[in-house]
Amino acid sequence: MNHSAKKELISWIKSFLVAVLLVFLCRQFLFTPTTVLGASMSPTFENGNKVILNKQGKINRFDMIVFHAPDSKENNYIKRVIGLPGDKISFKDDVLYVNGQAYKESYLEENKKNSTLAKITEDFTLKEKTGDNKVPEGYYFVMGDNRLKSKDSRDFGFIRKDAIIGKVVLRFYPLSEFGSP
Repeated sequence: MNHSAKKELISWIKSFLVAVLLVFLCRQFLFTPTTVLGASMSPTFENGNKVILNKQGKINRFDMIVFHAPDSKENNYIKRVIGLPGDKISFKDDVLYVNGQAYKESYLEENKKNSTLAKITEDFTLKEKTGDNKVPEGYYFVMGDNRLKSKDSRDFGFIRKDAIIGKVVLRFYPLSEFGSP
């Protein structure tokens, strides 16, 4: 191999290593892909959907997040943030109340329309489900959009901030649903 070919090969190897390093750093600290498992977020997300998570930034009410499941070392869950630190949460007659203010959950309309039940979310207060009046600092209250088939904060309590992997920013599969959820 002549000198020019060696220089070219070394240049390609350096470029490849830099690219691998950049991908690793982005995936580790900024963005990461994940696959939705189960039906707890249906119809917003279906089993097998693939999404990109932003690992940085503020978590807001109604953001969809992926976090380490508190009841399983192998699984991660995807749920919607309902309660932020300091919030008082309750449900009455299928209406969400946060700090006494009613919120419309438009993402539930399809599930309500397809249900034969009068309500898809049972009446409850945060105190009844968790023993706390408010969401503690450093924690979140989360629920699945498929309220009748979701294992969420109603079952396992609050989610620690440090258990959150990231918030969903993009669906990239199936391609027919590509875009912001």
